[in-house]
Amino acid sequence: MLRAAVAVPAVGAATSLLGTEAAGATAAAPASRGHRFDAESPRFALAVLPDTQYLFDADSADPQPLRATFHYLASERAEANIAFMTHLGDVTEHGTEEEIHLAADTFRTIHGKVPYSVLAGNHDISSGTDDQRGDTAYLRAFGPGRFAGMPTFGGASPDGYNSYHVLRAAGRDWLVLALDWRASDKGLAWAQGVLDEHPTLPVVLTTHDIAWAEDSGEAHLSDNGQRLWDRIIRGNDQIFLALGGHYWPPGRTVLTNDAGRDVHVHITNYQDRYYGGGGMIRLYAFDTVRNVVDVQTFSPWFLGKAAQDRTPLEAETVELTGQADRFTLDIDFASRFEGFAPVTPPKPRPAQRVMPRGTVAYWRFDPAGLPAAGRPGAALPAGTVARDLTGNGNDLAVSLLHDSAADVLTWSADHHTQQPAHASLRFGGGKNPDRGAILTTRATAPLNSLKFRAGFTIETFVKLPDPFEGDHAWMGILSWEGRNGDAGKTTGWSTEEPTCSLNVTPERFLQFVLYPDVQDADPTTWSHAIPVGRWTHIAVVNDGRRTIMYVDGSRIARNPSQPATGIETLGKPFVVGGTQFAEAFGQGFYGWIGDTRIVDRALAPADFMLPGE
Repeated sequence: MLRAAVAVPAVGAATSLLGTEAAGATAAAPASRGHRFDAESPRFALAVLPDTQYLFDADSADPQPLRATFHYLASERAEANIAFMTHLGDVTEHGTEEEIHLAADTFRTIHGKVPYSVLAGNHDISSGTDDQRGDTAYLRAFGPGRFAGMPTFGGASPDGYNSYHVLRAAGRDWLVLALDWRASDKGLAWAQGVLDEHPTLPVVLTTHDIAWAEDSGEAHLSDNGQRLWDRIIRGNDQIFLALGGHYWPPGRTVLTNDAGRDVHVHITNYQDRYYGGGGMIRLYAFDTVRNVVDVQTFSPWFLGKAAQDRTPLEAETVELTGQADRFTLDIDFASRFEGFAPVTPPKPRPAQRVMPRGTVAYWRFDPAGLPAAGRPGAALPAGTVARDLTGNGNDLAVSLLHDSAADVLTWSADHHTQQPAHASLRFGGGKNPDRGAILTTRATAPLNSLKFRAGFTIETFVKLPDPFEGDHAWMGILSWEGRNGDAGKTTGWSTEEPTCSLNVTPERFLQFVLYPDVQDADPTTWSHAIPVGRWTHIAVVNDGRRTIMYVDGSRIARNPSQPATGIETLGKPFVVGGTQFAEAFGQGFYGWIGDTRIVDRALAPADFMLPGE
């Protein structure tokens, strides 16, 4: 959400104008502390600035709105993690020396603070129909010389009117291709060469004229846009987003390229709005964790004014919230980019590399830990053994609950992408009638009696089926057998509960119930609702004083503050795939369980099994 008001430094008309050559050669100022950008964060923003021409009309020029926009981008760069700004052309109204000089000077506000690209629109040039037009005031001010000092600048076409930038964001490189408003055959050949030289980079193509829109916001390719589509976009799967201005109203569409994948085509132009758009920008906020791009459109100049000081037209233009101006794109980045930059999944990690000091038990269900592992879907009969790879003697053996069929437990190659072993067990537990399978330690296993008074970390990977069908309320993931009442515990919900269990509630919350070895208490930890159809890593960490749960490496909110020292084990088996009540099992687990590990001390999240390599 936008802030109610943003402090924008006061700006006024330029006191002097740079000459064209000086403007083009302005050295990049060192970035200040407030302009830091996190290139590895999974979230970043691309700022898009369309037609500013009415702010640079010689008869009525006012660069103040654009200066405010640039101040905003520079001051908010760290907060919004703004990677780059791209101008979509028509910087000026007539492309005269005077207008170009003023625009070039105004761009000094952002120069050296946020990297950017600029391309020529039809109003920026006075002669020539394509990028072979030769020397112009625009080229002298916004040609390659202006960008040469930027760390993102990759190069320009020989004519100087087309350029590209490579920026690092979300832990990968991205390419911004800025094409002249009428790229010639030579220009398009150059662009194809750039793409060929960077075959694994996702590309945002920017140009001035690519599409027009109906009042509904539905966009269609213009004649020039169709040429770009046919010549450069549809055959290059790297181009996933194409942006243009020139026309209004704004709009968008999704086209399918030759690889069968989506290309988002957007018009961004607000020159028809009050004050020529007031330096309005559009922020494309990429979130590579949520696989979305959240888009918002606003004028920092109007936003920087106190609400009571805005005129009615400023108030209605400060932010645009229609469906063409504020929206979310759903883009599964890994899937969308797999044709040219496939993600290489982590290789399995040897067991020895995921057994830190204090590991008392580690089970994995690949052939190393489950010699009986076979083809996916193969049933694992009663008596099948999963080895404790620590060598501590805590092997697990399969038991079938009630009258369950043999296929209630099967071997699976499905796994969390960051799980050490690339295998899991598929449990088919359920109710009405109760059924399922469990894996338990033998009666004399050391794990049965460990008290963990100095703390512990219990980790596992689970996945719930999608669709999540049937009643699976309170099904167990793992536990120790026995009754807490037999340990003299009196304050819990029921004396029939086991002394330690990890379960799934009817709402798919995780519930970790602990009866400590020292205290007479049952501090219980609750998570949020875990997703279906997706692997989840769970870690329960106790430092000898209290217990904290982490889900996918993130600390949850509902961790009890009650003291908890140790686990009141009773010398009875440890169980994977179920939880007893009154020393009897009802339904077993329904879903997949992967690598499971127990360590006799508190681990930091950086030491969990979750990180891949």
